[in-house]
Amino acid sequence: QVQLVESGGGLVQAGGSLRLSCTARGIIFSFNAMGWYRQAPGNQRELVAAITRDSYTRYADSVKGRFTISRDNAKKTVYLQMNSLQPEDTAVYYCNTDPPTVVVRTGVYWGQGTQVTVSS
Repeated sequence: QVQLVESGGGLVQAGGSLRLSCTARGIIFSFNAMGWYRQAPGNQRELVAAITRDSYTRYADSVKGRFTISRDNAKKTVYLQMNSLQPEDTAVYYCNTDPPTVVVRTGVYWGQGTQVTVSS
């Protein structure tokens, strides 16, 4: 059974930092590229950062220089260090494979996400 469990979100002031974690179960973590996605109210879910199984990274233009994605294959965990947070970073953050390929009966699997709220 696939499970992606995100944690580390919270309320932070603009300019602050948060570190998100996502632990994966039920997938061969080390074989998969992983990504962090976010969805703000009224917006589509977007990919903000991705890391290949060889730890090559890429970022959305909106977060380049502020966010850093990393992974620990032994812990089956992917991280997102978010610095210089801005109110426009407010969203629910999810991790998933990149691209999202885990399919369950109801469609593409997504975890519960973790809420990040940045106050101005």
